[in-house]
Amino acid sequence: MRNHFEQHPALYLASRSPRRVELLKQIGIHCITHPADIDETQLPGESPEHYVSRLAQEKAEACLRGLSAAQRNHPVLGADTTVSLAGKVLGKPEDDNDARNMLMELSGSTHQVHTAVALAVMNKIEVVLSSTTVEMVGFSERQIEYYIASGEHRDKAGSYGIQGLAGAWIKKIEGSYTGVMGLPICETAALLRKHHIIQI
Repeated sequence: MRNHFEQHPALYLASRSPRRVELLKQIGIHCITHPADIDETQLPGESPEHYVSRLAQEKAEACLRGLSAAQRNHPVLGADTTVSLAGKVLGKPEDDNDARNMLMELSGSTHQVHTAVALAVMNKIEVVLSSTTVEMVGFSERQIEYYIASGEHRDKAGSYGIQGLAGAWIKKIEGSYTGVMGLPICETAALLRKHHIIQI
């Protein structure tokens, strides 16, 4: 038997990320996940900022296409996160070796984490971008191997999650902690408030 929420969701989330679901719950939003599988290939010459903004919008659009006419009466939220090191995009690792290489590049680095959020409501899509500078301490190959063995690197941009073990490597951030997690709460709340979806 379907409960009241399943019949009347606050919004559809075009993502399978449990972190984004939990962050939305933090501001009182209950969602139904409706992952959107799109081509995430970076375009030639595309900046990291444009790249994540485009993917967030395309995820929201793809989610909309997969909904029924009645379901489209509810807002759709899409989001994308990427790590940028000296302008180079470090996305989700293809395998453990790819993750090792990314983490070796990030060791001792100052890099950027960009998260774009796209809200589709009333036949319009609005996109906001959060960019955060992250300073990491240097770490050894042995530490990287320990981290890889934990499995935390999987399905994470740049092969790390700030909210897990890799938090021990974060010396300083300038920007949004939740943006590095995958959904900048302040910017997301402002977007939802603007369209009268939340009041907080």
